[in-house]
Amino acid sequence: MSPLFRRGDRRTPQSRLVTLIRKPGCHLCDDAQGVVEKVCADLGVPWEQKDITQDEELHREYWEQIPVVLIDGAQHTFWRVSEERLRKALT
Repeated sequence: MSPLFRRGDRRTPQSRLVTLIRKPGCHLCDDAQGVVEKVCADLGVPWEQKDITQDEELHREYWEQIPVVLIDGAQHTFWRVSEERLRKALT
């Protein structure tokens, strides 16, 4: 487990960062973005997206898993994003 994210972490949601790794034209990525946008807006969590086609390292690491969601740099999930699971991980 990443030193940035540990079970039982008591940081506030606003101090977290969600990263969505995606690519253009990916319907699963669009679905994931909808979930990330909703949960992050509800909780006041900052989020960013990164295009796997623009970053060789991300492409090498995640190309078979996109979309991928990271929380504070640690992989949270891939392919299908559960609103309930993401919300729980951030609170």
